[in-house]
Amino acid sequence: MRLGRTLPVRTSSRLGANRAAALRLTGWTLLSAAPALVCGKALALAVDQGFLMDRPRTAALGLGVFALSTLAGAWAGRQSYPWLAEVVEPLRDRLLRDVVTGTLHRAIAAGAPRDDGAAVAVARLTRQVEAVRDALAGQLMLLWQFVVTVAAVIAGTAVLASAAVPLVAGPLLAALVLFALLAPATVRRQREAFDAEEVLAGRTVATVTALRDLVACGAHEHAQREVLDAVRGHLRAARTLAAVSALRRLIVALGAHSPLLLVVLTAPDLHARGVSAGEIVGVLAYVLATLEPAIRLLVQGLGASWLRLAVAAERLSEAARRPQPAPDPRPALRPSDGSAALSGIVFAYGPDAEPVLDGVDLALADGEHLAVVGPSGIGKSTLAEVLAGLLPPDRGHVVLGGAPLERIARHDLTRVRVLAPQNPYVFAGTLRENLCYLAPDTPDPRLAEAVTQLGMDALAERLGGADGQVDPAALSRGERALVALARVYLSDARLVVLDEATRHLDATVERRVEEAFRRRPGTVVTIAHRMSLARRADRVLLLDGTRPSIGTHETLLAEVPFYADLVGFWRRGADDPDRTPDRAAGELSIPGAASDR
Repeated sequence: MRLGRTLPVRTSSRLGANRAAALRLTGWTLLSAAPALVCGKALALAVDQGFLMDRPRTAALGLGVFALSTLAGAWAGRQSYPWLAEVVEPLRDRLLRDVVTGTLHRAIAAGAPRDDGAAVAVARLTRQVEAVRDALAGQLMLLWQFVVTVAAVIAGTAVLASAAVPLVAGPLLAALVLFALLAPATVRRQREAFDAEEVLAGRTVATVTALRDLVACGAHEHAQREVLDAVRGHLRAARTLAAVSALRRLIVALGAHSPLLLVVLTAPDLHARGVSAGEIVGVLAYVLATLEPAIRLLVQGLGASWLRLAVAAERLSEAARRPQPAPDPRPALRPSDGSAALSGIVFAYGPDAEPVLDGVDLALADGEHLAVVGPSGIGKSTLAEVLAGLLPPDRGHVVLGGAPLERIARHDLTRVRVLAPQNPYVFAGTLRENLCYLAPDTPDPRLAEAVTQLGMDALAERLGGADGQVDPAALSRGERALVALARVYLSDARLVVLDEATRHLDATVERRVEEAFRRRPGTVVTIAHRMSLARRADRVLLLDGTRPSIGTHETLLAEVPFYADLVGFWRRGADDPDRTPDRAAGELSIPGAASDR
């Protein structure tokens, strides 16, 4: 109830702060437009009442007023930037949050198509978000200044010489119409430039990531051609955009230089109609010193930033949009316990790749502890992600707690199973926030019990207790692993999948963590990096590239020669000069167990 009352207050105060910042920005912008309103009248006074009347003091006074108004306008413009930041930065933060949220929801949405890759996501979160922020800030400032400046120029011209108003307003209106007509074509070119940039980023990252494999397979020349094609495509898009953008100079000439030429050509006629020489000079000052810079900034600054804003916002709106899952006429099912079953699982990383998992069958009872072993690259981590529902199998079925995986609602799935990856994520915040991330309502006694059960008392004391701040960079790999394991331990999930989550713990701490998870209700699947984990498990699943074998440690040791070889290699490792003991654990790792993909 307390939190519910404070949230609306915080939201309304934030909106009120934005309104106040916008009002202050408007006030400083009006003050910065003082030179646009004063310059023509001041110069007319200096010419008519000063220079032409041989009154140097009056002329100096007019010029002094013009100079002081210019200084005041520059100072007011400087004061407007902090308030501009108060308006723009909250919008930028909101956009960044929406893009990150949409990207994550697409990544976890069941059946959603894969995104364009990490490089595209990085381009959206860096270049395009910052482009929107910069473009929006520039637009707000330039638009405010342009509107105020044009109003001041037209008003000042009307006061000085009303006959010159059509000479100034007519070309200005024509320039703005031309600017609006050219905008759609330039937007298309800007969109093509963004597309080419994303293609280039994706191709470059994909090539650099796979560089070793490309060289090994002799495909580096083909990869080089693809990257160069992307570079050439980006160059063509940039040149086309530059060609269209060059047309904006015509708008500046039409809106600012044409009025200047018209006033000069019609000066004799204006003078004959009663417009003084000083007033004509004042009108020329309005056009040359005020209107021309405003139009140039509008067309070249606001035009370019508006185009970037329009296209980048369009791209980011796609990234921020959360995928809508296709309606399933079948009712969603909720798993009843931590049991799991895999039947006929086949999975390959690509349509032409060899299957990493081929015909895997597995049945786990609720509360059972299973260890998965096998050489590196055999598919242990892939099996973990398929079991957790992170990778959809090409063929076969996954059943969790008696419910088919595809029938489990996403919000239920996150409560049913949890996966602790090889490289755990620890974020900046309090220790409580890190540990209770999956169970926010964890009471203090339960939190203290988990810390003790997993042997984290010393770490918690060093950090200052549950409310102490966590600096992820200051934690060792073993400490980060303990934080992630405690997070999993406190969750409500009945199925826990540990993908080598204890690899950075020493043998004593690892044994303590293993015993804690044995006391925790539910099923535990451990991707084992040491054979000691397999020896203590209820059953062991051996992946060897052919037909998986499952049984107890003793059964596999007696009946499966490959498993016996693994255990024998582990035991002989201490006397093998080519083997290096795992110093952190005091035990020897399974050959090649550092990576399972």
